Amino acid sequence: MRDATAPRPPGADPAAAGDDGRPARFVDGYLLYLLARASGIASAEFHDRLKARGVPVPVWRILAVLRGTAGVTVGELAARCLANQPTITKTVDRLQARGLVVRITDAGDRRRVFVRLTPAGEMLVDELIDDAKAHQDRLVRAMGLGESRILVDALQRLIASAGSDC
Repeated sequence: MRDATAPRPPGADPAAAGDDGRPARFVDGYLLYLLARASGIASAEFHDRLKARGVPVPVWRILAVLRGTAGVTVGELAARCLANQPTITKTVDRLQARGLVVRITDAGDRRRVFVRLTPAGEMLVDELIDDAKAHQDRLVRAMGLGESRILVDALQRLIASAGSDC
């Protein structure tokens, strides 16, 4: 049995399984690390394409979340866009100034404000979604359709089991 504290020989695979069958490094089997790393790697090319179009990732996320809705609160946008509420508020302000979104006050509760896409916002996000779908199709082909469906289902169950209402 190899001493876990002994240094690995140069060139040794750090992800290779130890004597017990588990990955040698904790992070190589740690779900949250793997999810974050996979997301970063899988998103990098698409994020570069957004940057080339002059669209920051937070703007993309806001527009994508709003597509197909009658409006979403800033709080829900923050949760779904993986950002804090003040950042989302500032970004929505800029998007509203560009004519891509509008704020609509809830008639039943004037304290609630929904953010909704304008027709110009819908046109932009539809172009971005087409690009995102093409990028996703390349990833699915690389992984395989069956495996990607299993992964999507598992991630949706993970999100639902976390009790998130967003």
